[in-house]
Formats: sequence, C-alpha cells, structure tokens
Amino acid sequence: MSKAAGRAAEVDGYAAVGTEAAIEAGRLLMGRFRTEITVSHKTSAINLVTEMDLEAEKLIVAKLLAAFPGHAILAEEKYADAARGPRTWIIDPLDGTTNYAHGYPVWAVSIALELEGEIEWGVVHNPNLGETFSARRGRGARLGRKRLRVSRVPALDSSLLATGFPYDIRTSQRNNLDYFREFALLAQAVRRAGSAALDLAYVAAGRFDGFWELELGPWDCAAGVLLVREAGGRVTNLRGEPGSIYQREVVATNGLIHDEMLAVLRAR
Repeated sequence: MSKAAGRAAEVDGYAAVGTEAAIEAGRLLMGRFRTEITVSHKTSAINLVTEMDLEAEKLIVAKLLAAFPGHAILAEEKYADAARGPRTWIIDPLDGTTNYAHGYPVWAVSIALELEGEIEWGVVHNPNLGETFSARRGRGARLGRKRLRVSRVPALDSSLLATGFPYDIRTSQRNNLDYFREFALLAQAVRRAGSAALDLAYVAAGRFDGFWELELGPWDCAAGVLLVREAGGRVTNLRGEPGSIYQREVVATNGLIHDEMLAVLRAR
C-alpha cells in the first residue's frame, strides 16, 4: 500500500468513529431536548452552558479517546485550553446552546480532525432535521451521500446571508452590529439563527450565499470551514487573507459575492 493510500485508509477510520460520535451525541441531546435541564453562565449573562453541553462533550471525548488514545482534544467546555497535537479533535458538542436551552430547534454537533496543522475531516450533525454534513480535505463535501456545491447567486443584492453576534455584545465595540446593519441594507436578507456550524454547513449546501462572524472559537468553525471550501466556496478572514480557524473571524461565501462582502467589511 502506498503512503497516500495508507493515509487515506487512516483518515477513513478516523472519520467513521468521528461520525458515530457526532450522531450518538445528537441522539443524547435530542433525548433531553425541551425537558428540564440545568443551565449556568460562563463569562456573561448571555454566555450559557447546560448540563447537556457537558454530557455531550463527555460522550464524544470518551468515544474518540477509546478508539484513539494518543490523540489530542480541543473542545469548547472542558478542553478549551488544551494543547494541540499532531492529531487533534476539535469539538463543539452543542453549537447553539442558547437555542437548545430555550427549546428552539436550531443547534448542532460539530467535530473536526486536524492532522499536523491541517483540517483533514469534519462533520456537522443536525439531529433536528436528521442531516449529517461531512467533508474530507481534497475529496469534497456531502450531505449524507449527496455531493454539496455552493450556490451560484452572483451578486450581494440578491444574496441570503447569515451571521451571529459575540457573547460580549453588550460591552464590546466589536460586536458586529455595524456590519449587520450594512449587510441588511445591501443584501436580499440576513439571518441570525444562532449556530455558526450550521450557518457554514448551509453555505456549503447552497442554502446561504455568504456568512461572516467575529469572535468565533475554533470549535465553532473548524468543520464548517472545511465544508465550505470542499463545496467550492471561499473562506478568508475579514481582510481577505486565507486566515485560520484560530483567528476568531470568518467570511465564507459561494466565491461569487466574496469580494463584495469584503469591501463592506473593510470599509468600517
């Protein structure tokens, strides 16, 4: 077996376990959705964590480390400051915690695998709709078995965009409200649903034409960024540079409206 074939088989094994972990976590979360759960605050009155964030993360981490005990874990709740390694799982066990806590069915499980600094594979699982989005570097993005492609909408004024707001919106001047106002006036419409992972998956699927957000964690966008790129889209930071999931800002589009969006973001 060639080196490339060996690496492909290795990633196949990782992807199978990662997908199972995302689906099992989704099943766990659905089992307690719209029931009485414990909710607490992290850094502010609007930055929530529920007992189910913690339970889902525990399930995912246990499954991954049982299969791959030498791998590193970077996850939103208990592993946010953990060191990365040559093989690092980047996990958001419940992206859309505020929605989940309020019984609003827009949230997802996001898992990505970083190999030697490159996001190699990712999954965004939406148990509310039974949709599992996945991507493999260099091999495309899929919803189930269906190949995904970004939209062909050619201009900002006919685009449907998505965004979100940071948890320090009440205190920070970099709170995205100025950009939101500009895009609301320039695009066909802007949606703010509350899950960056799903927003990015929907750009990959052609449901949204563009997405931007500030103050993201790597777990919010690792899988989603790979999905958009593998579906033929473009992902940069606000300055148009390739950027990184660790830079805390993302612009992701179908490629056709990217420069128009960057012009708006650079102007402020």
